[in-house]
Order: sequence, then structure tokens, then C-alpha cells
Amino acid sequence: MEFLYEYGLFLAKAVTIVVSIGLVIGLALGAAAKGKGNKKGELVFENLSEQLEDQQHDIKRALLPESEVKAFDKSYKKQLKDKVKGKKSKEETEKTASDKSKLFVVNFNGDVHASQVDALREEITAIISIAKPEDKVLIKLESPGGVVHGYGLAASQVSRLKDAKLHTTVAVDKVAASGGYMMACVADKIISAPFAIIGSIGVVAQLPNINKLLKKNDIDIEQHTAGNFKRTLTVLGENTEEGRNKFKQELEETHVLFKQFVGEFRQDLDIEKVATGEHWYGKQALDLNLVDKIQTSDDFVLDAHKEHELYSVEYKVKPKLAEKLGIAAANAASTMLGKMSTWSITSAK
Repeated sequence: MEFLYEYGLFLAKAVTIVVSIGLVIGLALGAAAKGKGNKKGELVFENLSEQLEDQQHDIKRALLPESEVKAFDKSYKKQLKDKVKGKKSKEETEKTASDKSKLFVVNFNGDVHASQVDALREEITAIISIAKPEDKVLIKLESPGGVVHGYGLAASQVSRLKDAKLHTTVAVDKVAASGGYMMACVADKIISAPFAIIGSIGVVAQLPNINKLLKKNDIDIEQHTAGNFKRTLTVLGENTEEGRNKFKQELEETHVLFKQFVGEFRQDLDIEKVATGEHWYGKQALDLNLVDKIQTSDDFVLDAHKEHELYSVEYKVKPKLAEKLGIAAANAASTMLGKMSTWSITSAK
């Protein structure tokens, strides 16, 4: 038993040393990487049409009786060879002659800070640089909203597609509320799943104030500003009625701008009726003209596959070496500690 204890102690020391070395290397590489500019990413294009066709082929094959599989595989191989050699059927030739248009698919999963807007900018720039007038764009949008400036910039990115005369559809499968709807309303068309959350055209802001707690403990706070409303409300200091009124005024002004923005792009919308801060489910949103059609992004893609070549566009940022080492060290430590926990439990029995 004493041997097992000694062995466990040795393992703990070894893990500590390995993790420490990994952290030191990671910190050193991280420090060396500073000043080399922003993270570099890459654009990744994937042919969704080919993926769908492969999937359909696999399903058809799986449903065939075993006696027909061999003939099916032979026929499929011949089709692939003919395609490589440029032999096309009459129907395929007609589609090629008209230069089959493309549908570019972009995903935007928004957080409170709209942090994915940098990737969205890269993706939209790439699409605009290669797209033809007959091509279209689908943005699969999920966002509960967030900061005004972040989603304002995201909406401007969507507007770039319209300026480039590229028909743009936004698909909402789960939620596009507040800043998320600000983005969506810019598109030529909005589709929504039946129970997706839509709307919330309003503005909210809140912050705690601990001034009374500080006073109770005899802690004074000094705040100096140049300009009457440089700071309206504060977390630490004592808020004034004048500051509160100014803060509410700024919220109301932002709300007016929000309503004007939505009304500009959704002209059939009764903006005063829907700009109450409420949200609605997809079917209700359709009745209120907040969306144009009840349809999931999956069904939209399947329908588009009949007429368009589908491509997903994603901007991926490569993690730095220091980050990779840090993640690897954390995973190694977690795994080792898990094993040691198991060992200590079993050895005690």
C-alpha cells in the first residue's frame, strides 16, 4: 500500500513538471508572437452540392436489394467517368450552357458583442469579389442581439451584398432578436422556422450601483468629468436624477434610430405595432410582416440545389502555436488528473 502511495505521489510530481514546462513554453511563444499583427485566417469554400449528391447516392444504394447493388455501383462509376471525360446528358448540357448560378451559404452565430462580424466581413468581401449578377447568398443567422455598434456594423456588411446587386436571403431557424433582427431586416427576404424567435425591436441597458454599500463602509468615490453628460450613470458613484433622465433620453433616441432603420428595409411593416420590445414566433411574425416565409434553412438549401450550385463560405482563424500548446497542456493535465482520480478511488477499495 505504501508503494502505491509513493507511486501516486511520483505521478503527481511528474504531471506538475510537464504542465509547468508546457505553460512556460506557451507563455514564451505567446510573448514572442506579440507585435506581429492580428491573427491570420483563411477562407474555406466547400461544395455543398457535391456533398448532397454523395449523400443521396449513399441513401439510394442503402435502400436497394442486395441483388441490385452491383449494377447500381457499375452505373454510378460510369457516370463519374463520363463526367470526368466531359460527356454530359442533354439535360446537363442545357444547364451548363446557361452557366448554372451559385448560392453562397454563410453562417452567422452572433453573441452579445457580435464578435463574428470580423469573419462575416471577410466572407462577404470574398463573395462580392467572385460572384456574378445571377448568383445569390443565404445567411443562416442565429442571434439574440447585443451591442448596437457591433450589430450595426454586421447589418452594414449584409447591406454590402445588396449594394452589389446580389439577392440575399436570411434564414432564422432559432432566434433573430433585437440586433439579430436588425441584421436580418436588411436582406431581400427573411425566412423563418415556425417557432423561431423574431423581433424584440427595442433597446435595453442596465448596470448595478453599489454607492450605498460603499458609503456604509466609509468609502468615498471621486469622479471628475469635463462636459455635463460625459458620464450619466455610474456603478460606484451617486447617480443623479438629471443623469438618469439623460440616460433614458439616449435610450429613446437609439430606439427611434432602430425603428427608422427597420422601417427603411421593411416598408410593409407597421413599425409602431411591432417596435414594442416584444418578440414573436415565426408564424406570428409572418402575420406581422416581420418575415416573408415559413421555411427552415434546410428546406431552402434543398430547393436551391435544384437550380444552383451550392457553396459554403467560412473564414477560419488559425490558432497560434502558443494557443495550441496551451490547449494541449490543459487537455493532458485534465486527462492525467482524471486517471489519477480513478486510480486513487479504485486503490482505496
